[in-house]
Amino acid sequence: MTHRLLVVARIKPGSQSDVARLFARSDGTELPAALGVVRRDLYEYHGLYFHHVEFAGDPREAVSRARRREDFQELSAELDAFVTPYEPRTWRSPLDAMATGFYSWTPESGRQS
Repeated sequence: MTHRLLVVARIKPGSQSDVARLFARSDGTELPAALGVVRRDLYEYHGLYFHHVEFAGDPREAVSRARRREDFQELSAELDAFVTPYEPRTWRSPLDAMATGFYSWTPESGRQS
């Protein structure tokens, strides 16, 4: 079973290819496997940035581990030029940008709230 998280932030207009390039480079390293990432999708809508990630384990634990890794810190620093917190006053880590799920459904399991 995978676990998902959705990060919501703001993205600099026209920087989608830059952000995709940074993630493509990072995803070619050991970082995703070390964190248990099994899928990543990035979306933009009217200046909003949505980062959907599926993990093999607990996403919060993976994000906590990531923050201690130099390669994650470098990626985050590079992304700062393009992605900014949705709510800068309360942002301290990626965990502060996580959307809260309130409904889920699959054909196999039905509704999962």
